[in-house]
Parts: sequence; structure tokens; C-alpha cells
Amino acid sequence: MKCAVVFLCLCLALSAAAPANDATIVSQSSDVQPDGYKLELETSDGTKRTEEGILKNPGTDNEALAVKGAFSYVGDDGVTYSVSYVADENGFQPEGAHIPRA
Repeated sequence: MKCAVVFLCLCLALSAAAPANDATIVSQSSDVQPDGYKLELETSDGTKRTEEGILKNPGTDNEALAVKGAFSYVGDDGVTYSVSYVADENGFQPEGAHIPRA
């Protein structure tokens, strides 16, 4: 159940943060299970997203969701930007050629 709630929150957050445009969904798939989920999405404007979440330490006080994924989009400058990420007990860790490194 926690997984489904987190999945729904992530989807709503990304939808709210995305700029409004006339893009339509080209393909979409999702598989939500009690111990994790997988999703893929592609839209007509060139945006792509894949994500997988796994429930770690289920049923314990240390239960947590570990997520890994990637997305890409075409910027206003016509360049395709790609980001891969991990979100786990160490926080959100994005990587991309256009993201500065510490």
C-alpha cells in the first residue's frame, strides 16, 4: 500500500511541475505490486521516462522505497536533456551531462 501511495505522489508532483503543453501520451505502461513498481512513459513532444521502485526491508521499522529511473526531454533550445537518478536512503541523486557536479 505504501508503494502505491508513493507512486501516486510522485506522479502528481511531476504532473504539477511540468509546464502545460499540447503533448499527448504515445505509450504508457505501469506495474504496481505490493513490493515495488515499474513504469514507462513517452509523450509526443519527445519526453521519455522510466522508473522502478523496490520496497526495501518490508514489514520492518527500516522499511523504505528505493527508486531508480531516467527521463529525457527536449528543451526550448532544441537540445535533448537526459537525467538518470537514484532516490533512496541517501537522498535524490541525479546525474546528467548538464547537471553540475559538486
